[in-house]
Amino acid sequence: MTREEACAKAEALVDQMTVEEMASQLRYDASAIERLNVPEYNWWNEGLHGVARAGVGTVFPQAIGLAATFDEDTVGQVADVISTEARAKYNVYSKEEDRDIYKGLTLWSPNVNIFRDPRWGRGHETYGEDPYLTSRLGVAFVKGLQGDKDVLKTAACAKHFAVHSGPEADRHHFNATCNKKDMRETYLPAFEACVKEANVEAVMGAYNRTNGEPCCAHTELMVDILRGEWGFEGHYVSDCWAVKDFHENHMVTKNPRESAALAIEKGCDVNCGSTYLCLVQAYKEKLVTKEQIRTAAVRLFTTRFLLGEFDGSEYDQIPFSEVESKEHIALSKSVAEKSMVLLKNDGLLPLDENKLKSIAVIGPNANSRAALIGNYHGTASRYITVSEGIQDYLEDTDVRVYYSEGCHLFKDRVEPLAKADDRVAEAVGIAKLSDVIVLCVGLDETLEGEEGDTGNSYASGDKESLLLPESQIHLIDALKKLGKPIVLLNMTGSAMDLSYARDDKNIGAILQTWYPGAQGGKAIADMLFGKVSPSGKLPVTFYESLEELPDFKDYSMKGRTYRYMENKAQYPFGYGLTYSKTEMVSAKLADEAALVETLRNAKNSISDSGVLDAWYDVEVALKNTGAMDTDEVVQVYVKDQKSDLAVRNHSLCGIARVSCKKGETVTCKVRIPAKAFLVYDEDGNRKMDSDKFTLFVGVSQPDEVSVALGGVKPIEIEINL
Repeated sequence: MTREEACAKAEALVDQMTVEEMASQLRYDASAIERLNVPEYNWWNEGLHGVARAGVGTVFPQAIGLAATFDEDTVGQVADVISTEARAKYNVYSKEEDRDIYKGLTLWSPNVNIFRDPRWGRGHETYGEDPYLTSRLGVAFVKGLQGDKDVLKTAACAKHFAVHSGPEADRHHFNATCNKKDMRETYLPAFEACVKEANVEAVMGAYNRTNGEPCCAHTELMVDILRGEWGFEGHYVSDCWAVKDFHENHMVTKNPRESAALAIEKGCDVNCGSTYLCLVQAYKEKLVTKEQIRTAAVRLFTTRFLLGEFDGSEYDQIPFSEVESKEHIALSKSVAEKSMVLLKNDGLLPLDENKLKSIAVIGPNANSRAALIGNYHGTASRYITVSEGIQDYLEDTDVRVYYSEGCHLFKDRVEPLAKADDRVAEAVGIAKLSDVIVLCVGLDETLEGEEGDTGNSYASGDKESLLLPESQIHLIDALKKLGKPIVLLNMTGSAMDLSYARDDKNIGAILQTWYPGAQGGKAIADMLFGKVSPSGKLPVTFYESLEELPDFKDYSMKGRTYRYMENKAQYPFGYGLTYSKTEMVSAKLADEAALVETLRNAKNSISDSGVLDAWYDVEVALKNTGAMDTDEVVQVYVKDQKSDLAVRNHSLCGIARVSCKKGETVTCKVRIPAKAFLVYDEDGNRKMDSDKFTLFVGVSQPDEVSVALGGVKPIEIEINL
């Protein structure tokens, strides 16, 4: 069914409704209209890394872990599984007349906000700090959710539009001030890609104001850019109870009726909240017109027709047996393996079970299910924690596995060791009995997450520092004194200060696991013992300290992320080791002359040059010179050597994950967009402003820290116009 056909059916249906009936369809919990055979529908469902909050489902690694794969195909496969399971659950629930919250086909994912500051508690819901990576993975996720048939498999929703990334405590009244250059260069590209490349069916507005206007009633963002410039034809949904903030916190309206009218006027079709209960009264007071209400209703029923809700579809036959199938669980484990980032390895990893007599698995996240799942998660029928995964792996060996929680995940104050919780003494005791320590520290959704949804009410879900909680620092210090080899697993959804581990000779390896999903413990065990090589890359910068960052509330990109930072990173964006060794053999543009011609033409006219839609291949050869098969991620960065409008450092413009057996040389093609060579001026206009560029082709950023930490020097390709 085409959108035009669905829209025609929607119009025919909506035109039979009264104003009151139309208005009843604009709430997230839309009422049934029995006389028209319209069933009730709840628009609120979540699918960030698995179908969430409505019973059993495959739990994949958190979104930041998906980002660390740097792999569009993998992210697309995950989204396809999520939509399959959402359909399977919907089919069962609707037959039982259960159409409650979290049981519909409109999934409010992905979150394509930019993780600009490591303090933001919700950052692990995103694909990291880079607009190109976020765009590519966002497009892949949307396409995976929506499918490629005439009927939508599920409807994706790109959120939170736009310029939104904390602080959580202030989001209901905060005004994010952003200049036009940063808006276009950083905050909007992923949304634009989801709309123009993936035809995302929905966009969700943020809680905050941006440059003075609330994001759920924003003239520039919603009217001028989203629907005007980008041609968005789907529906717009408010974040939950965000419209209420208009009159209660932003103070841009006086009462709920004015708030509802303002949101409808600017094109907010679905109110997640209760303010649209006032729409009919607002209509009676002539604050809103019948045509405005009708327009929103038609958009929403167009989506419902596109989902096949009234006419049926091939997806109606997807059985519940698809939920948590063996294939889906296997994919969850595989994705977890691809997501983990090896930050340090002095040769300690992989472990050899034949050379061990005992191993101590210690830490508050060692046997924690919460550390596997992140937020916006579903419910797995089985979870495999780190300690369980290691125990299972060594079950048929003579290696003794000791376990201790070691400390609480979080504690405000820690007493001296002699008076401390007995878990520290226990941890020290079993560590002394062991050949190696696997130390599992970090956070979980109770310490970093969404305002009102976490246990750290003192920070509303955000982090106050990059340090681990004091209780964990105390445990780490106690174990380091023993002189035993330590493998540190950092189980967080964001950048932490790992200088204590990077610089300590006893901590021989650091593995960033994120929140790795229900199969995380099994994937970690296989990785620790060399059954699979790490291959993930950091989608965020690990900074040396917060002191080098601007104020959390400052939305200027100056000094933020790898593209604009002025200091050296602790662990850079794009960095990640493997158990093998990669050598870059060659890299060249497949058709440099065509790219140069396109860029030259863009100097005269961007709109007529084709530069905005053109892609070019970089042909790459790399060799695995190490002793183990591994995946590797080829990364291409562009550096504008002349323009004062260019980002301070360089920008990612191409990615490709490849598998490379030991001793093998593999080739691949990495697609890069011609528009990566353009810059934005202070008015937010794209322009061609240089005639000299460098492409860096490697397996990390072209920065000295990545190379110094064991990375590979990239190949440089000079482009002169």
